Amino acid sequence: MTVPAVPAVPAAPAVSTTGAVSKARSSGRLLVAGALAGPVFAASAVIQMFTRTGFDIARHPISQLSTGGLGWIQITTFVLAGLGALALAAGIGRTLREGYGRRVLPVCVGIFGAGLIAAGLFPMDPENGFPVGTPDRPVAEMSWHGVAHSASAAIAFTALAVAAIVLTVRCVRRRAVLPAVLNGAAALVLVLPMSPDHMSVRIAVNGLVAFTWTTVVAMSLRRAL
Repeated sequence: MTVPAVPAVPAAPAVSTTGAVSKARSSGRLLVAGALAGPVFAASAVIQMFTRTGFDIARHPISQLSTGGLGWIQITTFVLAGLGALALAAGIGRTLREGYGRRVLPVCVGIFGAGLIAAGLFPMDPENGFPVGTPDRPVAEMSWHGVAHSASAAIAFTALAVAAIVLTVRCVRRRAVLPAVLNGAAALVLVLPMSPDHMSVRIAVNGLVAFTWTTVVAMSLRRAL
């Protein structure tokens, strides 16, 4: 007995194509938002470094820009960068549909984004003479929001280090030598222990590496769509 053909079947490819194009466009927008997170964070931080009275990157971590009357600028910067990282996580989840790390990568990048938002909402304590008028010494006892800030930042950058390691393995399995080396180098920088000497500079370097990684990953996936 012959099964009759279903008339609606011929139209399916067109519908499927339209849906694929729409999904690619929305994924592209998410990846662009993720790519912008780094440049926005960097531009805001650099401008504040040169315009906030008393700030010295050799003594004060970028997070300390969240303190004082103008602290809302860096708080907003943290939140916007975190939202961009969450958009990147969603874009990675939509784009990587197969292969090693397709599930772990978006989760790790999502944790990075959530950690940035938390780090912004829970600012660190004023210390070491910044903002102007603060005693020129380390804070005697960290506040609850200072502890939350440090924990959030640590979790965020650890998660991104794991993401870089996972992407390194993915590239190795695909025999993509240069991407594997670059991802491995980024992961190494992020996992190296920090020395108390010039810690604020090292934190800035880690931030530069982290946001360069997110921007490059976002744009690479965007070009592949």
